[in-house]
Amino acid sequence: MTRKLAEPHLGGKPEAPMTIALSEAEVAATRGEVPVGAVLVDGTGTILARAGNRTRELNDPSAHAEMLVIREACEAAKSERLPDCDLYVTLEPCAMCAATISFARIRRLYFGAGDPKGGAVEHGPLFFAQPTCHHAPEIYGGIDETRAGELLKSFFKERR
Repeated sequence: MTRKLAEPHLGGKPEAPMTIALSEAEVAATRGEVPVGAVLVDGTGTILARAGNRTRELNDPSAHAEMLVIREACEAAKSERLPDCDLYVTLEPCAMCAATISFARIRRLYFGAGDPKGGAVEHGPLFFAQPTCHHAPEIYGGIDETRAGELLKSFFKERR
């Protein structure tokens, strides 16, 4: 489904991309997946892809929300690069996802909660700061951080 957004970046409006990513994370949690959601938009704010984690459902350790939306958008664009696109994800990307974001030449990365244990943008390997990184997007962290963090905390609390 492709939808035109009235406001492609941030803002607390119901159709803001991070709000949609959070909805995808909530749906992922109902499937027993770690609640992470992602939305990829083009330069006009049109949603190209949206997804939540599906690693358990697909028995695929690479089926992170970020990977799924990048794959879907690349397939639709018939290109391995998405230079005019912005990615919204509820959790700081891991090293695998950061590498894919770099290789896809994503323009901007917006993420919610930081991930001190598995993140690779502001934590861990600081992927985009490495001299071997091919492309570093503009990065905006902490978008709806409280809501994203609470979703993850409640998910893991229920499982302990």
